[in-house]
Amino acid sequence: MALVDLVMPKLGESIMEATILKWHKQPGDSVSLDETVLEIATDKVDSEVPSSTAGVIEELLWNVNDVVPIGSVIARIRTGALESASPTPAPISATPAPSSPAPVQEAVVVETRPAPMPVPVSNANNGSNKFYSPLVLNIAASEGVGLAELETIPGSGNEGRVTKKDILQYVAQRGQRPAGNAQPVPTSTEMRVPLKQIEPSSSMPVPVASGNVEVVEMDRMRKLIAEHMVRSKQTSPHVTSFTEADVTNLVMWRDKCKKEFEKREGTKITFTPLFIEAIVRCIKKFPLINSSLEGHHILIKKDINIGMATALPSGNLIVPVIKNADQLNLVGLTKQVNQLADAARNGKLKVDDTQGGTFTLTNVGTFGSLMGTPIINQPQVAILAVGAIKKRPVVVETTSGDSIAIRHMMYLSMSYDHRIVDGSLGATFLTAVAKELENFNPERDF
Repeated sequence: MALVDLVMPKLGESIMEATILKWHKQPGDSVSLDETVLEIATDKVDSEVPSSTAGVIEELLWNVNDVVPIGSVIARIRTGALESASPTPAPISATPAPSSPAPVQEAVVVETRPAPMPVPVSNANNGSNKFYSPLVLNIAASEGVGLAELETIPGSGNEGRVTKKDILQYVAQRGQRPAGNAQPVPTSTEMRVPLKQIEPSSSMPVPVASGNVEVVEMDRMRKLIAEHMVRSKQTSPHVTSFTEADVTNLVMWRDKCKKEFEKREGTKITFTPLFIEAIVRCIKKFPLINSSLEGHHILIKKDINIGMATALPSGNLIVPVIKNADQLNLVGLTKQVNQLADAARNGKLKVDDTQGGTFTLTNVGTFGSLMGTPIINQPQVAILAVGAIKKRPVVVETTSGDSIAIRHMMYLSMSYDHRIVDGSLGATFLTAVAKELENFNPERDF
């Protein structure tokens, strides 16, 4: 028999941790290969974690509502135990269980494999090595926390690693802490203390409000979205550019073709796939917009995966991703948009449906807004917002001179990471998208 570690799976390049929602198995329960062991949640989507082997659950290392770093061991499964396990539980009068794990179990704990994708940081003071995730290093850099100071932060993650919440809590309390009063790093015997016990701030007290006030606690998804948005603003210096586009040809074409389109293709055509089509063409001209930043390295993505912000019935937002959008024609884009939007609203999105985005489109005009300043969806470097389409009198240039005409006008705005995208590139790309929409061919087929 052997013990097999079940680890928190990788859920996407921007996701560094997940929250445990529910354990489907308890110690002593048998489990088969690919059978669901637990449910987890990120700021993007809920998911199930299947067993990587068949056997009996030996140990659960985390509790419900704990926030677990990706790659951490979350449970251990004893393989080959189904046949040898005794059907009758040990009597209560038997020898009491030892206060510490059996020697073989202790050896397994010591040999637990580290989380994937660690970033080694050498400790020059004592010759030891510590590992910090890219997210922790980015937060440390943005908050001015040096290596020596970072090494003094107690870690509540696997093998005592510093998590995002550890460093954010440290930064929040740093101004109140006397200099030189750093706490020692937890030993290996402390590494399995649940995060909730280490971080009392994770459970916020109910505010005491005076007057006629209703206090409503944020739901789990809203808390995760809030953390994701705050982290994005802390990570990327946001700049937003604005422009407007005359989308009269596009509007008239859709009005003319939408009934025939639905009859022929069995799905409705909205403005979203038309916007995505224009964005994809411009990304091909300006590939730096389709990138991310890791340390001092820019990763220019060859795949064009467009995320589309989708409102849920609960009022929250989620961003399903259209993979390889540049390889789809308008019909393919339309079907992908509608399928993902329906899955999002009905709670049927899969983990993969929200992963791998390289650029995001958000339609702030859906609810009547003219324009907005969207927050970048990390680790991307830009997000484009389209506002409501409104009829307005505008000056139109003709061969016989200028005239005033009623046109369908729309504002576009794009927020971008100023570490990579300068104002010239951001404005040029945004203008190029507007021109694509203005030059829409009203005679085209679909």
